[in-house]
Amino acid sequence: MKNTFGNNVTVTLFGESHGEAIGAVLDGLPSGIKIDREYIADCLSKRRPYGDISTARAEKDEFKILSGVNGDLTTGTPICIIIENENVKSGDYENIKLTPRPSHADFTAFCKYGSVGVLPGGGHFSGRLTAPLVAAGAIALSVLKAKGVLIGTHIKSIADVKDRDFADINKDIERLSDLKFAVLDQARAEKMTDVIRAAKAEGDSVGGVLETAVTGLPAGVGEPWFDSLEGVLSHALFSIPGVKGIEFGAGFSITEKRGSEANDEFCIKNGKPSTLTNNSGGISGGISNGEPILFQLAVKPTPTIFKEQKTVDLTSGTETTIKPQGRHDPCIVHRARIVADSVTALAILDMLSAKYGVEGLRE
Repeated sequence: MKNTFGNNVTVTLFGESHGEAIGAVLDGLPSGIKIDREYIADCLSKRRPYGDISTARAEKDEFKILSGVNGDLTTGTPICIIIENENVKSGDYENIKLTPRPSHADFTAFCKYGSVGVLPGGGHFSGRLTAPLVAAGAIALSVLKAKGVLIGTHIKSIADVKDRDFADINKDIERLSDLKFAVLDQARAEKMTDVIRAAKAEGDSVGGVLETAVTGLPAGVGEPWFDSLEGVLSHALFSIPGVKGIEFGAGFSITEKRGSEANDEFCIKNGKPSTLTNNSGGISGGISNGEPILFQLAVKPTPTIFKEQKTVDLTSGTETTIKPQGRHDPCIVHRARIVADSVTALAILDMLSAKYGVEGLRE
């Protein structure tokens, strides 16, 4: 099982949804980088469920840093972060252990690891593992911010309710950092939450789109071909449970334009080359061009729903039906926003270290 991402700065995940603990090991950072525990806790709070639009499983997500930090500074050795699971109810999954939930990882986990690999709550496949990913990503976000690189994600849409686009991106990112439900037009927040509540009332779920912006990334980061900036980001972002699509800049809509409309013409801004438009999403030839990196993620509806659905009994090999019990989100989009920030930060930190070396990550 491959659980490590990155080449120079790496992150490794461990644990299961209903195990004793989950965690991450962040390796490759130089010594002397400040660790802001309050900021890590704040990022984790943005992922935590709340209100009637999230799962009833409430975990405190109190983290411990077991190694790699002396006081509030990194030592240069692997940083191990652990989060204990406290609010588990494994019995909710006992009756459906070998009747896989449609569109969940239950069936593929069984195919790859056998019945021993099918664990309560999805085990290692669970979105619960995004908690330590956010904790590690918070460190990456702090490092990048100290280097002038800012990352922010907003909820572009829930079902058919849409937020406005990024405008003044740096100000928008700053605004998003204070929000738990990350929309730029607060008038849309209530409509989105109403859509989530309506799906929940019917035992169903909804998906949506997240849009992420990265500013301050210098031109020249990335590689052509197999380690392109889009490729590395996509590799990382598709690890987020529920992500089924990604597009950069104008994305698929660029196919509706002619080259004269799609091309980002050059100009001089503030004494340096820039572009008049950003249809390429800040990346050309797999390499950052100095413009804001912009991409969107398609997040599917939560697969575990409280409706009867067709499945199979893997023990008898017969068709049957399933109606799961337990505690599940009617929508994960609003909680996945900070996960997108975190994963983006980890990927970009690794790419920056490839260009400038890990010692260049110090302030």
